[in-house]
Amino acid sequence: MTLDSVRSTTKRIREFSAVPFVLVASVSLLGVFFRPAPQEVTGGPINAGDTAWMLTATALVLLMTPGLSFFYGGMVRAKNVVSTMLQSFVAMGVISLLWIVVGFSLAFGNSFHGLIGDPRTFFMFTRVGALTHPDLAPTIPLIVFALFQLKFAIITPALITGSFAERVRFSSYLLFMCLFSIFIYSPLAHWTWHPDGFLHKLGVLDFAGGTVVHMSAGFAALAGAIVLGRRGTHQAGESHIPANIPFVILGTGLLWFGWFGFNAGSALSASGQAAMAFATTNTASASAAIAWIFFDRMRGQKPSALGACVGAVVGLVAITPAAGYVSIGESIFIGTVASVISNLMVHWKNSSALDDTLDVFPCHGVGGMVGMLMTGFFAKDVGLTSGHATTFLIHCGALLFVAAFSFCGSWMLYKVTDLIIPLRVTAEQEEIGLDLSQHGEIMQDTGPSSALPFLGR
Repeated sequence: MTLDSVRSTTKRIREFSAVPFVLVASVSLLGVFFRPAPQEVTGGPINAGDTAWMLTATALVLLMTPGLSFFYGGMVRAKNVVSTMLQSFVAMGVISLLWIVVGFSLAFGNSFHGLIGDPRTFFMFTRVGALTHPDLAPTIPLIVFALFQLKFAIITPALITGSFAERVRFSSYLLFMCLFSIFIYSPLAHWTWHPDGFLHKLGVLDFAGGTVVHMSAGFAALAGAIVLGRRGTHQAGESHIPANIPFVILGTGLLWFGWFGFNAGSALSASGQAAMAFATTNTASASAAIAWIFFDRMRGQKPSALGACVGAVVGLVAITPAAGYVSIGESIFIGTVASVISNLMVHWKNSSALDDTLDVFPCHGVGGMVGMLMTGFFAKDVGLTSGHATTFLIHCGALLFVAAFSFCGSWMLYKVTDLIIPLRVTAEQEEIGLDLSQHGEIMQDTGPSSALPFLGR
């Protein structure tokens, strides 16, 4: 990179630096002066048991994002732990505000031809209160449903960060995260989960987000890895040594625990379906974790803690779209198959030039696709094993459509982001690590004193 290009990049970043605070300040003032209309009484009575369970599930799903930060943070090099963990953690702040202002409306507002929600429907949480909604939240307060869905919106862009870890500029990531939430996540959520969404009307089944969350994140991760290019260490063929395996184990435990809210909470009630989703979630993760390390052992490798953790998460990903629609026995099969396929994809990726730092696409993208196909195959009463081919064929078509939309849409958003703020840090910043170059913080001593001039940049 030439000196002129460095100066140009620095100028563009400085010009943009005041915009985020101005936006937050504007939303803050809007919150003071905006007076939303009262919520209309359109739903039925509130069920106390359902409400208590959904409040619990909402808290469980939120816990997944700090869990993801430990999971990813432990996998990167020591000089990038803080930055990687912050990329997940900061989503809780950014997406929470964005969801209140416009995200929830785009995803679940009054449908425009099954394509997108009217942004005015719940603007600043207008008409989102303690009353029920006949279509979205028939037995729980709509505010609980809105907050439950918020936690899904938070973790989805956080999942993407593993693909471009160790080389993305923090400010450009924040911009991309907002664009992704508005133009990729919200439309997918509307198409799949809104009663009038066109994929929902076609018969696509996604119980808890295999399509909306994991496929979208996985293909956005693939696009990100390609657009940002390979790290210097990857080009040099240097081995990648995770900074802290216990962090990965802790993160996996938090993800597994929180996933019970993710999947069982998607029943939106304290019901038998929630209980079955709880059981299939645990079983699929268990089978996938064991299958991963045994498959590695069969291929001549040692059973590793990292492999067990990655396998467990792949099982959780794959069962997500099917959790409330399949039996416990079928969840064992789903977890095992997804684990083997993702394992093979990771080995393929490692032998290719693709630098998906933390294997987001092989695990979340591929795991989500396997789960989507398995849902069409096993779904009770409507799946292929029940003698109905329609759902399976619809899922095959929807898989291709969602993959193309997520990948191409994210690719364009990366390009737009890069025009505004360069996505990638300089080679020098990458060399000393993002903890110092982006945040002026370190987990431990990661380099010589020559890194100190980057503090505060």
